[in-house]
Amino acid sequence: MSSVISTLANIWRTPELRRKLYFTAFIFFIFRIFAHIPVPAIDTEQLAAFFSSNQFLALLDMFSGGTLVNFSVMALGLNPYINASIIFQLMTQVFPYFEELAKEGEAGREKINQFTRFLTVPLAALQSIGMYVLLKNQQVIPSLDTLSLIGMIVTMTAGSMLLIWLGELITEYGIGNGISLLIFGGIVGRIPVSIFQAQTVITGENIIQFILFAGMAIAVIGGIVMVNEAVRRVPIAYAKRVRGKALYGGSSTHLPLRLNQAGVIPIIFAVSMVLLPTMLASFLGQVPNRAIASFFIRVSEIFNPNSFFYNAFYFLLVIGFTYFYTAITFNPTKIAGEIQKYGGFIPGIRPGAATAQYLNYILTRITLVGALFLGIIAVLPAVAQAITGVSIFVIGGTGVLIVVSVVLETVKTLEAQLVMRSYEGFLK
Repeated sequence: MSSVISTLANIWRTPELRRKLYFTAFIFFIFRIFAHIPVPAIDTEQLAAFFSSNQFLALLDMFSGGTLVNFSVMALGLNPYINASIIFQLMTQVFPYFEELAKEGEAGREKINQFTRFLTVPLAALQSIGMYVLLKNQQVIPSLDTLSLIGMIVTMTAGSMLLIWLGELITEYGIGNGISLLIFGGIVGRIPVSIFQAQTVITGENIIQFILFAGMAIAVIGGIVMVNEAVRRVPIAYAKRVRGKALYGGSSTHLPLRLNQAGVIPIIFAVSMVLLPTMLASFLGQVPNRAIASFFIRVSEIFNPNSFFYNAFYFLLVIGFTYFYTAITFNPTKIAGEIQKYGGFIPGIRPGAATAQYLNYILTRITLVGALFLGIIAVLPAVAQAITGVSIFVIGGTGVLIVVSVVLETVKTLEAQLVMRSYEGFLK
């Protein structure tokens, strides 16, 4: 504890780090102001009730940094940017042009980021139209004339781009990754509300359930930290080479394969798929054709978030998408080629195809552990509610995973800054 306090004191004594912290706090202040400026003609009470009963919109609200539930000018939040980033991340694995850009270092990444921003604009416009149609069908928002609708679309798109700009400002002039920190701020910002609600329902009869829930929460956070930091180190050796009178090579290192290669992306994909029937039912369950309407109403009942089928299907989807995303982001053949190109090899494994096969063998098995972990995190709210009967504090496994990951990433950033100044960091 004393070392942490000493490290915090060292951060505060460093003018540059103190300035970065001030700047980050100022951007958060601006973000929270805009998060409470609503778009006109919205019934906020009815909107909050609608969001509490729709997990898909609750997930979108989480990635918007808590702005969607207020339907603020930043209602779309970072969702269009995240979608555009995922699209271009997939395109770097499919199209050679984007693959070459990704290999060009900082200049190539900046160009891909520029393309991502361009794609964000039409995605934000489409999402704002879809949000308007959904809320209008639920009678949360009245029908708007053409001019008012265009104004709402432009306002929401501009708010999303402003939020992206604020995140990039934090990345450049503040501490840590700005986009991740804004999502983190939106999730954490709702914790005081949950605590206040809990105070009104905690009684002597259910205090044991809340203590059990708190114990589960601590265990989950510890598990997330352990899995996020876990790596499988594959040894890499480099043969000695003689050039003239100089001896080169002969060193050894390792290739770190993360247990959770995919991060939170598979959960985002899976929840979008598993909640799609419910979203379609909200649109098509009110059509005049009674056969179609009754069919989609029945589908929405089957995919009830509290049902066993829903959670089992969700769990399997997360596992499938974890393998899929890991396969497109980590290419064992390419890694094996890079190792062979620089004269490296895995001891006991022949270079080339045998190395690629060995890496794929390891990756397949550690991905299973990471996929099962993500699947458990995804269905954690339903499990926790079933065991403890407590639903107020259930932010969601995805939210907990994001919060812990962002905290670890920010701590590592601060540690790197302190190490540059010859201070000891948080992590030993």
